[in-house]
Amino acid sequence: MSNAPAILRSLVIFAVIVPLAFFVGYLLTNPLDYTTFAYAGVLALVLVFPLLLRWHYPLLLFSLNTSLVMFFMMGRPAFWLVMVVLSLGISLLERALSIQKRFIRVPQIIWPLICMLGVVLFTAKLNRGIGLHAFGSEVYGGKKYIFLVLSILSYFALTAQRIPPERAKLYVALFLLGGVTNLIGDLYPVTPSFLHFIFWLFPPSSSFSDMFEVGVTRLGGIGFAASAFVYWLMARYGLRWIFLSGKLWRPVLFVMVSMMIFLGGFRTAIISYLAIFGLLFFLEGLHRTRALLVFMMAGMLGIALIIPFASHLPFTFQRSLAFLPLNLSTEARAAADDSSEWRFKMWEALLPQVRSNLLLGKGYAISMEDYEFMGYDTAFHSLDPSQQGLALSGDYHSGPLSVVLPLGIWGVIAFLWLMLAGLRVMYCNFRHGDESLRTVNAYLWAYYLYSSFRFLFIFGGLNGDMLVFASTIGFSIALNGGVCRPAPQPVQARQPMVHPAKILPRTRPAFQR
Repeated sequence: MSNAPAILRSLVIFAVIVPLAFFVGYLLTNPLDYTTFAYAGVLALVLVFPLLLRWHYPLLLFSLNTSLVMFFMMGRPAFWLVMVVLSLGISLLERALSIQKRFIRVPQIIWPLICMLGVVLFTAKLNRGIGLHAFGSEVYGGKKYIFLVLSILSYFALTAQRIPPERAKLYVALFLLGGVTNLIGDLYPVTPSFLHFIFWLFPPSSSFSDMFEVGVTRLGGIGFAASAFVYWLMARYGLRWIFLSGKLWRPVLFVMVSMMIFLGGFRTAIISYLAIFGLLFFLEGLHRTRALLVFMMAGMLGIALIIPFASHLPFTFQRSLAFLPLNLSTEARAAADDSSEWRFKMWEALLPQVRSNLLLGKGYAISMEDYEFMGYDTAFHSLDPSQQGLALSGDYHSGPLSVVLPLGIWGVIAFLWLMLAGLRVMYCNFRHGDESLRTVNAYLWAYYLYSSFRFLFIFGGLNGDMLVFASTIGFSIALNGGVCRPAPQPVQARQPMVHPAKILPRTRPAFQR
């Protein structure tokens, strides 16, 4: 006896699958066309949507620092851009379906972010709009607007739920160790050709030339990956339990990975490492212990060894140490000085533009003529430093200039509001947070404090650093369940007042005695 419902169900499945298979097969006749990628992407999204419903939040955390790109989409967007949209959309859908799903509300952060978002959109509207050349627009520069908007939205995606305390260590690892994927791009020269498809997802470093030599070629991806791993060790164990735990593998691993940061040849990476290390040292109270003397002796010994052998170190090591008054090789010193010189010249040429862009920033829109001029120009040479390729594209390598020139005084007000509010939130979570989260809160406070200083006085860019500020604040709030407050002090019971007449002994008047 046949089962009619089962037969009908099978017929319906075949009626959907067979035409879909024919359609996908037709698309694969031209596999490199963006139309094929678009349909395949929609189909893949439908298939993995049940997994996204369950794991979208951990994927969001991992994506924020990873170097993964979606090569099959127009414009090759970074993975974190896609995950912010998907995760925030799923969180809003869950909130609409269940009243128990609530976002963590922190008004002192939400209002400056909304103000910043309004300034960005208003500036884009009055400056030729958001042009995306990848979609056929004649105006360039829209990618920076997208970065800013989605960086702001990343805060709301992170604060859509609280991180369970029992999963705090796992989520901290996902948030910080995503940066380790940067090393994949530096492996391109030594990877067999049949594995080169990996670099569709993880683009190779642009610093490679015909010569590849460790210590000479600047391996920026490996340097950033080493920094991410070292910062995870700081957040996971803290300096106290790295060096004073009695487990030898921890300080050995910490020192070995720290040395790999020099392979990138970036001075800012070394300065960041030393600054965060020093801040954590004091935040953990190690300056009150014998560890202060030990580290001072180790530092003096390291300086005594570096000074006579500085010129014999590998090129990337010398370039990383160029901010110190050491006897370095002529090539390393010249490379560092040239980089600093063109920045100072560009800043000097751009300062007169601040007054004309104070009330209304010039935004990020670039005309076709400017873009063609950038193609012939280079980042380092131009008769007018304000017309260099990086200057025209908004990459000023200066935090304050990257805010005031594109967004004007209103962007400055909104960003300073956000920065100061973030400082208060991060400090409260460090000072009054749960004791089990003390180590990671100390790292987040030190990292945010240094990031603010670096942005204002050393190196910064709003379209890139907005993600750093928004995601760090959002992760701290999600980890602590909001802004921590001081624990309420127990109220002591008030003693009942006794009338003095009841305390003093009763005596009879003299005439009665």
